[in-house]
Amino acid sequence: MAVQKNAAARRARDWPDLCRYRAENAAVLAGGVQPDAIFLGDSITEYWAFAQPDFFGPTRLDRGISGQTTSQILLRVYPDVVALRPRVVHILAGTNDVAGNTGPVPDEVIVDNIRAMIDIAKANGIKVVLAGITPVDTKDRPAKRIAALNVRLRALAAQAGAIYLDYHPALAIAGGAIAPSLANDGLHPNRSGYALMRPLAEQALTHAMR
Repeated sequence: MAVQKNAAARRARDWPDLCRYRAENAAVLAGGVQPDAIFLGDSITEYWAFAQPDFFGPTRLDRGISGQTTSQILLRVYPDVVALRPRVVHILAGTNDVAGNTGPVPDEVIVDNIRAMIDIAKANGIKVVLAGITPVDTKDRPAKRIAALNVRLRALAAQAGAIYLDYHPALAIAGGAIAPSLANDGLHPNRSGYALMRPLAEQALTHAMR
C-alpha cells in the first residue's frame, strides 16, 4: 500500500515519470557504452528484467514503467532512449491505454502516439522494433480490441520502416487470450511467458541491427 501511495505521489509531481531512470541514464552516459538496444514500454517491459535479468545488461537496457500509457511513454522517448544513442529501440505499449489507465483513449490516439515514438527514434538514427500488444485475459482489455489495434500497428510498422514483432502466436490461445500457464494474473507474462518471448525479441533485434 505504501509503495502504491508513493508511486501515486510521484506521478502527481512527474506524470510521465521522467525521474524514474534519470540516475541510470546518467550512469550510462558517463560510462561511455553505447547500448545496442533499449526496451521501452510499460509493466510488460519492466517486469521482463525481473523475470530474466540475464537478458539485460550494459548494452541491452530495460526502460519499462508499470501502468504507463502511450501518452506517458511518448514523453520518455528522448530522455530514456534518444539521449542514450542505442542502435535499436524495442517498443511495446498500448495495453494500459486499452484499460483506460489515464482515461478513455481512442485507438487512433494510441496509434498516433506510437507513430510519434517511431518518428522520433528514426529521426535520430535509431532503428525500431515495434511489438504488437501482448495477449491478455482481463475484462478491461478486450481481445477483439487488441487484435484490431495490432492490425493497425502492423500496418504502421510497414509504413514507417520498422520491424513488427508479433508475440501472439507464442503466447495466445484460441480466442486471443494469453495462455493461463504463461501469465499468473492474466496480464503479465510469467517466467515461462518471457522465455517464449525472448528468442523472438532476439531474432528481431538481430534483424534490425544488420
